[in-house]
Amino acid sequence: MGGRPPTRSGPERSEPGGAGGRPPTRSGPDRGAGSEGALWRALGVYRGLTLVYAAVLIVVNRDGYAHPAGGWVVLGVMVVWTAYAVAAFPGARRRWPLLVVDLAVASGCLLATAWVETAANLADGRPTLPAAWVAAAVLAWAVGGGRWLGVVAALVLAGANLLVHALAGTVEAVGLATFNGIVLLLLAGLVGGHVVRLVLDAEARLARAVELEAATRERERLARRIHDSVLQVLAMVRRRGDELGGEAAELGRLAGEQETALRSLVGTDPAPSQPDELDLRALLTARASPSVTVSTPATGVPLPAHMAREIEAVVAAALDNVRRHCGDGARAWVLLEDDGGAITVSVRDDGPGIPAGRLAEAATDGRLGVAQSILGRVRDLGGTVEITSAEGAGTEIELTVPRPCPR
Repeated sequence: MGGRPPTRSGPERSEPGGAGGRPPTRSGPDRGAGSEGALWRALGVYRGLTLVYAAVLIVVNRDGYAHPAGGWVVLGVMVVWTAYAVAAFPGARRRWPLLVVDLAVASGCLLATAWVETAANLADGRPTLPAAWVAAAVLAWAVGGGRWLGVVAALVLAGANLLVHALAGTVEAVGLATFNGIVLLLLAGLVGGHVVRLVLDAEARLARAVELEAATRERERLARRIHDSVLQVLAMVRRRGDELGGEAAELGRLAGEQETALRSLVGTDPAPSQPDELDLRALLTARASPSVTVSTPATGVPLPAHMAREIEAVVAAALDNVRRHCGDGARAWVLLEDDGGAITVSVRDDGPGIPAGRLAEAATDGRLGVAQSILGRVRDLGGTVEITSAEGAGTEIELTVPRPCPR
């Protein structure tokens, strides 16, 4: 691999060691805790208040109904379902059955208006039996499934609202008030779902920030203890090995490599990431040693855990080739770049280089180290590998892997 360290220009980099120097899950054991639980409780308050409003309308308008008893039945259904929904939604582990029933109950109470009310009253613009109470179902779908499912629920209730007039024979009397109600339902689903998502995302970011702060504090505590014990011992072994020479010098060299790697490990700040992500910057920094310089971006490079581990394995295989084929005195440089759309890692050494045709000859003879450990891994990640080498001029392996599309 080449006789000089990588010189590509790019964003500010840190060189922590070596010869030269990123939607929380909404499920869990306590579904009633946090912002989501507060949203469900607020929705319960809305259900209660709109139930009272609907009950007042039914009491006031009962004498003008075509079937007054039906009005009391609908009110009873609304009371029972409100009481159950307020208690069940905050702590439910599987909310979809509840959401489906919620929408069905709201639609049923809405359609019952066509039987309970008179056609003349509907033509005059009298509100439906549940009135604003049905919007609770739209908000529930928005909280449970996001803004687009909230819009779907609003469309279902809008269709039920128009069907009431079709069943009562008052389609020609559908006026601005009806369409205003439909528009308000759609806005409740869209805007409500968007606000819910913002709240939950903000809570997730706060939780990650708290977790990162706790991890940083623990890392600093461990770094102080390691500096006062392990690092000092390793430094002493390295110095004594250099003084004694011979086999002790090799022991001192190994102790120096471990000292550098350990300093890099405890000195690298963890990058905030999702539970299924790893920081590639931290993984590669840990491979720094007196003979290996690692240059990385100044900030973390979070990647899906599988991708990060595979790229780390490729770099480990390349460095292992340097040690086996270039000798203990060879130096290597690892450069990590992240342009947002792809990850590029290059490993360069100052060894004797690879003679022309050697890689093809090794693959033919069944020695598949480079083919399997490097080329195969990168190909499985959808990336490419470029190997540049000349006899006597070192070797550079550069791999480029595209970032996965955001989910």
